[in-house]
Amino acid sequence: MSRIIVTRRGRLLRTVAACAVLLALIGYLVAQMVTGGPGAPRCTVRAEGESYALAPEQAVNAATISAVGSARGLPERAVTIALATAMQESGLRNIHHGDRDSLGLFQQRPTQGWGTAGQITDPVYAAGKFYDHLVEVPGYSRLPLTVAAQRVQRSGFPQAYAKHEPDASLLASALTGRVPASFSCTKSPDDGRPGDPKAVRAKLTREFGAGVLPAVAAGTGSDGRSGAAGGGRTLTVPVRPAAGTGAPEQGAGGPGRHGWELASWAVAHAAELRIERVAFDGREWTAENSAEGWRKAGHGSDGNTAAAVRITTVQ
Repeated sequence: MSRIIVTRRGRLLRTVAACAVLLALIGYLVAQMVTGGPGAPRCTVRAEGESYALAPEQAVNAATISAVGSARGLPERAVTIALATAMQESGLRNIHHGDRDSLGLFQQRPTQGWGTAGQITDPVYAAGKFYDHLVEVPGYSRLPLTVAAQRVQRSGFPQAYAKHEPDASLLASALTGRVPASFSCTKSPDDGRPGDPKAVRAKLTREFGAGVLPAVAAGTGSDGRSGAAGGGRTLTVPVRPAAGTGAPEQGAGGPGRHGWELASWAVAHAAELRIERVAFDGREWTAENSAEGWRKAGHGSDGNTAAAVRITTVQ
């Protein structure tokens, strides 16, 4: 009898062990799907003793969500709520399917008045519509994240947003520039295609608003100045002064919070927009050395100023 019990216990232990291994393998495969697998390009936030990794596609969408919030003058808390919502609804991917007619980053539904299918699958539009509804929630910034998100989304699983709050908060701290030089991406080897400063300018102004860049005068470089660095390949993006100070905004972690917001946005879009270098406030990110993240800019570099972010595209 005792032998039978021991045998059954042994089988039970082996079954439990096999299930544990299977769950670990599933978790590993999910992580690889999210980040792209070993050696694949990925983006990482390292701030406040924590880290969070995401695939380039997810990083682009997250940076867009943050930029649209910034363009509206919304606080970091609004960006955190929006990011956590998109993490739950779509995994920060602009998907063209979902429950019933749900689409896009926030799984908004055309039949519920969110817009057309084409509009909803435009990340800038989708983020803007989310913020439109969020700011109508009284005291949203003081509400628990699950409550604020649910007031907008009307989800059948409102508590599901809670599990994303730590990662969303960490990501928002980097993308809004509160924690400087905390967001970086590794980049695939250059495939020889050149970048287009005009494309960078167009995307910047669409996501941050027309005032993010100076107007380009006839006969000047793509950054609005004659003789732009890199033969017109470099955009010089001024850092907004804090209201009434005449000086660059001071974030909680260093100078130029808006500057780091722009710099992080550019790194997130580096693969898409063929950006090879981003420089700001004495530091630089380069595609060539992207695995090293933000490094100290060389002596005499045009990235040693906190007055502007410089974005250089591939030639």
